[in-house]
Amino acid sequence: MSSRTVHLAVYDTLADWEVGHATAHLRNGVWHRTPGGFEVLAVAQTRQPVTTIGGLRIIPDLTLAELDPSDSAMLILPGAEAWDEDPARNAAFCRAARAFLEAGVPVAAICGATAGLAREGLLDDRDHTSAAAGYLAATGYKGADRYREEDAVTDGDLITAGPTAPVAFAREVLGRLDVYEPKVLDAWYRLFAHSDAGAFEVLAQAQA
Repeated sequence: MSSRTVHLAVYDTLADWEVGHATAHLRNGVWHRTPGGFEVLAVAQTRQPVTTIGGLRIIPDLTLAELDPSDSAMLILPGAEAWDEDPARNAAFCRAARAFLEAGVPVAAICGATAGLAREGLLDDRDHTSAAAGYLAATGYKGADRYREEDAVTDGDLITAGPTAPVAFAREVLGRLDVYEPKVLDAWYRLFAHSDAGAFEVLAQAQA
């Protein structure tokens, strides 16, 4: 991997809960194959602060105009109210996602961001999931036969998930970036998704 930087798309009404597991554990180098973790940078359409749906203010690190797939390990697209209320508002992020995929750099989208990718045609030929099949069908996209009834789906360089699966989404992100050894990733998921106490031993050994 040429970059240890992950770019997080930020925009008003960003759904805080959908990406917290992924970004926190990318930055936290504990259990990582490579010590130090990843840098997570916030990218927006302008450098003006954005406000999440939970009322947190985020100051972007860079703009979309400054974003280059060659400088990134992955682009993460969270859900937000605008994906449904005003799809054109975030369309530039979908064009950025296309540029990433065409450059062979992974993209991870959750909740409403999957609808944005559907409108961009990026789900027509890739396995994917979302909040529900009917939700994506309403976009008029052509990929309904590739929809999977799963919490999160990885197809090559594309990860998708529904809004109720932030831990499964993070698992796919961490797995696609090869952050943890497979047994550590499995234990991580069992701990955070299912409160499996048996996972502690595996994680403790990985931290030693």
